[in-house]
Amino acid sequence: MAKLHSTAVPAGLAARPLRTFRTGQAEDTYAYPGPEIARLHEHGLLHRLANGYYVVIPQEMLGRRWIPDLEAAAAGIATTIYGHDDIVVMGLSAARLHGAIPRALATAIVAVPRQHRPITLTDRPAVVRFVKRNTAELDAERVRTDLGPTLTTTPEQTILDLAHRPTLGDSAADVPAAVKALYARADSNRLRQLATEQRRLTSLRRAEDWAGG
Repeated sequence: MAKLHSTAVPAGLAARPLRTFRTGQAEDTYAYPGPEIARLHEHGLLHRLANGYYVVIPQEMLGRRWIPDLEAAAAGIATTIYGHDDIVVMGLSAARLHGAIPRALATAIVAVPRQHRPITLTDRPAVVRFVKRNTAELDAERVRTDLGPTLTTTPEQTILDLAHRPTLGDSAADVPAAVKALYARADSNRLRQLATEQRRLTSLRRAEDWAGG
């Protein structure tokens, strides 16, 4: 029993938003977090996303081969840097969360209040890119991921973002089809309102061309 207790993930780490934390954020739990985090990882209780970034593996996935979706991983990493309510998954990553892009991508895009260098993941050939934006002004909603709920741009906001910067995320070929899929479920009045408020009418016209509208 003592051995099981010694290898349990502390509640303070398991309860972090999106189950994700940086090594330094374990200092409130451990005097020397590095060795303790390494021990938990070796026992199969933590999944390493990138150097210094870890996810607490869900209880039901312990002992199995498990890796979180890229979009959830990106949201988790961003949350450890900026906080859960100040990051918004956007662009192609938002389109993925809305089911508008079926295939997995190699780049994740997250809107954040301050610029940050890209972070290369170590558990897969992928990178998380950060885009500085006023996240409070983005039209966003909470969606579920395999790590928990996170903010992502609404279908309408995602359409405008994709049409405005179709090359962001290194998958420009997927953008027209994603916009068309999102356009079919978007609120056209809300879409035009956002385009007007955000001065994205040119982007809206491009999106309408892709959607055949």
